[in-house]
Amino acid sequence: MESERKKGYAWAILAGLNAAFSAVSAKYFSSLLKYALVVIFNVIMWGCYVNSMKSLSSLQATVTNFATNFLASGSSGFFLFGEALPFKEIGFDNHLSGTVMIFSRLSSDPPPSPQITRCPLEPILHHLMTASI
Repeated sequence: MESERKKGYAWAILAGLNAAFSAVSAKYFSSLLKYALVVIFNVIMWGCYVNSMKSLSSLQATVTNFATNFLASGSSGFFLFGEALPFKEIGFDNHLSGTVMIFSRLSSDPPPSPQITRCPLEPILHHLMTASI
């Protein structure tokens, strides 16, 4: 079970990195190559994201994917394009990292499904819906 969760986080991190690669390729390359790379990286990102949700809850996969994408996009903007990295963004990055660590400790076991009860008005509603006018 633990190895499945690690695989899930690896898939979510790969999804976030591919989303960041898509953003970098959109800014770095020009013309037709840019569009092709954006499509390729987004297709890979969605495949990784779907695989991550096979082992993690959708919340854990989404938060990990978003945090990785945000950190990688901000870092690549700073290192590759010389963009400013405001102090608020650094603080937000730290909060995201903490959130991912908290979610990584949560259990991925789904909550028990509630008991399904029938509506007491169901026979009456069925009769009204099927009665001919």
